[in-house]
Amino acid sequence: MIEKREFYIGGEWVKPEEARDLHVINPATEEPVAVISLGNTVDVDRAVAAANDAFETWSVTSVEDRCALLERIIEVYERRSTEMDLAISLEMGAPIDFAREQQTPSGTGHLQATLEALKAHQFERPSPRGGSLLREEPIGICGLITPWNWPINQIAAKVAPALAAGCTMVLKPSEIAPLSGLLFAEILHEAGCPAGVFNLVNGDGPGVGEALSRHPDIDMMSFTGSTRAGISVSRNSAETVKRVALELGGKSPNLLFADADLETAVRFSVESCFSNSGQSCDAPTRLFVERSVYENVVALAGSIASEVKVGDPSQEGAHIGPVISELQYERIQGHIERGIADGARVVSGGAGKPAGFETGYYVRPTIFADVTNQAHVARQEIFGPVLVIIPFETEEEAIELANDTPYGLAAYIQTGDAIRAKRVSRKLRAGSVYINGASPDWDVPFGGYKQSGNGREFGEFGLEDFLELKAITG
Repeated sequence: MIEKREFYIGGEWVKPEEARDLHVINPATEEPVAVISLGNTVDVDRAVAAANDAFETWSVTSVEDRCALLERIIEVYERRSTEMDLAISLEMGAPIDFAREQQTPSGTGHLQATLEALKAHQFERPSPRGGSLLREEPIGICGLITPWNWPINQIAAKVAPALAAGCTMVLKPSEIAPLSGLLFAEILHEAGCPAGVFNLVNGDGPGVGEALSRHPDIDMMSFTGSTRAGISVSRNSAETVKRVALELGGKSPNLLFADADLETAVRFSVESCFSNSGQSCDAPTRLFVERSVYENVVALAGSIASEVKVGDPSQEGAHIGPVISELQYERIQGHIERGIADGARVVSGGAGKPAGFETGYYVRPTIFADVTNQAHVARQEIFGPVLVIIPFETEEEAIELANDTPYGLAAYIQTGDAIRAKRVSRKLRAGSVYINGASPDWDVPFGGYKQSGNGREFGEFGLEDFLELKAITG
């Protein structure tokens, strides 16, 4: 059993104000692998006070000093990457190969992209007419709340630009996947992050998240998670008029036109939806297919889904693992059962666990066909390996259906017509559009329209989120 009851406050590991143990459950075994402590408002006050004490000095450090810190963090992070692989696999069930090849490298990607953005950024520049000086300064003390599904990805995407901007911070990682965040705190400490600049308090939403959002000495909240929780953060932050950056839910459309390479497009569509056991906010979970190739695509999707393996995350291989928790498993089962009850055609998978997996929160990778865009499974963010396939007749209808959602995080296009791809991409109401399986780099902005949030993360765009703009005239 790993014991990680302490919090990182003021450059030291300190005991919580009150002992409140929480077991971290390995979703593959349903057994505890670690124990942490849940913080409270007193712990938050201590962490905010440490961040406040450090802000006066850190906020005026040179770009060179901040770059040097990021470089040291990258060096330590890469040296300890094997530890990060294991932490992520244990806490949220990511297969070890997936943790090694996708999850852990995302931390390096954000750190390096932020370092490059910091080196290139102009913190002072003349106004457009040249009569004033425009100066960007750190916004202040930041509360950072991160999710369990891509844990180190979101931690690095917030901590790195906050450090680069000259902010100090208090991080609350997900309490059900806290091990990677605790390891990241060790990495920052080893890299020589000044005391109080980075602080970490474990806890749940009501105990720590709300205390951060309401705290009068916190100037900004950066939150990634569900839309419901994001609304709560915004509401609590409104009392002190904080800046709030939100990266929330999604129900991303994937438009597959008849002129696409069907085998390649369908394989990408299925595997991208099921990757990370479907637990990605930008997963392409609504597959819209041109009517003339609809049945061909449904058959191909079913065949490809049958090749997707479910397996033990501790074992090497290209399989998917369990979902994060019993609660998440039950929610996904409820969505699958609702889809069946509503009359959707089950192309693959269905309710229950895969054969041979009585223990662990494993879900059968599921595809529904003959779904309408108004169906429950087409409207709700399921956050599991569940894909719905919906036919369309025309390009205009495909765009209308794609945009008919309260979300707008990502969208996908599969077509052999480059002109169409650009034309359609301009009409999709989403923060990111991926054409024919393309992947973005770490310096491309990430964030959403509508109820998928506000603000943008990654690279220079993430750095700008943590800066205030001052005009100096005369």
